[in-house]
Amino acid sequence: MKKVVLALALMLIVMTGRSQAFEGFMRWSMKMDITDPKAKAQMEEAKKKAADPANQAKIKEMQAKMNDPQFKAMMDSNPQMKAQMETAIKMMAGGDMNAMMPTGVVVKIKGTNSLTSIQGGIMDKSEVLHIADKDQTYTINHSAKTYMVMAKPTTATSEEKPKITKTSETATILGHTCTKYVIEKTEPNGQTSKTNYWATTEIKGIDLKALAKQQMSKGQSIVYSEIDGVPLKIEMSMPQGTMTMEVQELKKESIPASAFTLPAGYTEAKI
Repeated sequence: MKKVVLALALMLIVMTGRSQAFEGFMRWSMKMDITDPKAKAQMEEAKKKAADPANQAKIKEMQAKMNDPQFKAMMDSNPQMKAQMETAIKMMAGGDMNAMMPTGVVVKIKGTNSLTSIQGGIMDKSEVLHIADKDQTYTINHSAKTYMVMAKPTTATSEEKPKITKTSETATILGHTCTKYVIEKTEPNGQTSKTNYWATTEIKGIDLKALAKQQMSKGQSIVYSEIDGVPLKIEMSMPQGTMTMEVQELKKESIPASAFTLPAGYTEAKI
């Protein structure tokens, strides 16, 4: 699940992190619609376990321990352990897949730099930072006070070329007319994945086609070079169901350059 969240965050960085004139933020909502019967059954079972009195008692015990002054001091001196404990409590309390998924992300953009803040779910308080002049992307865990350097995507010459269809279907999102694109791709396991992009050409300052020149996978380069405009809604088909992301707010405003730097005092974590 964490891989899915990171993939979505990187998708947003790819779409916005190479803008040339835009400065401001985009606030996206995220929703997972579970349709797979097996996944639904697992979610129901997880909810039952989470609601079990014994499990609830254990959660309360862990929360009380986290608030104990002596234990809290020990956790504050070890941010990584504290983050692990908080994640464990979240998973026990939520139980199902939706509880682990973020409810949204906020993408701050300043020229060619971007900062994606994840809200809710198992990766709450995490951020993905792209610093353009270093051509480097980092994941930041504020709970653990750590960051990780993300590996750059490699170009796979054997990667399946996606089928991209520009439809005549349109929708209005935040007052902008968006055109629907359907991207279909055969995955290495033989399954066909489908993603719908709703893109508008009415927002200036974000150059999506420039992304085709970046060091990205062949499939991604083709997608970003053939979509006209900026996506404001993305519908991703997954084995468990459909993930929908939609821009709820888009605002131009000045953002200090200091927002696009690694936090002072954070240490690098290794995979």
